[in-house]
Amino acid sequence: MPTESHGQYISAIYRHMQIAISAELAPYRIGSGQYIFLMAIAFGQPITQKALSEKLLIDKTTTAKAISKLEVEGYVRREVDTSDNRYQLLFLTEAGHEVVPKVQEALARVKNKTRRGIPDEEYDRMLSLLKIVLHNLTDQEQGGSE
Repeated sequence: MPTESHGQYISAIYRHMQIAISAELAPYRIGSGQYIFLMAIAFGQPITQKALSEKLLIDKTTTAKAISKLEVEGYVRREVDTSDNRYQLLFLTEAGHEVVPKVQEALARVKNKTRRGIPDEEYDRMLSLLKIVLHNLTDQEQGGSE
């Protein structure tokens, strides 16, 4: 009998959360792949695309595609960084500022659904353990194996 793996649950949870988030954000034309960028810009602006990728631990290509989509939808704008013309700073537009509280409410609804039946202490412990798992997988000093 094969042993259970936390990976199978993380994968299934991720897929189901993406479906739920996509449904919640559909009215705003924001996909489950873009909201994380929108929220990071909202709470970290101005920020460069490179810094955004590093902050979110997401590759530059994925970041570029998400930012372009948010720009097309009118939620994000770019400005040349006056201190370094090679970079562009990302800002929310007026529409971006208006949609952020709605996105926060939608994400809270999904989060509350996932937390049902889990006491705060256990939920906090789960987050702590997941952070350790992520650190174990992303820690460059370990070289990927132990």
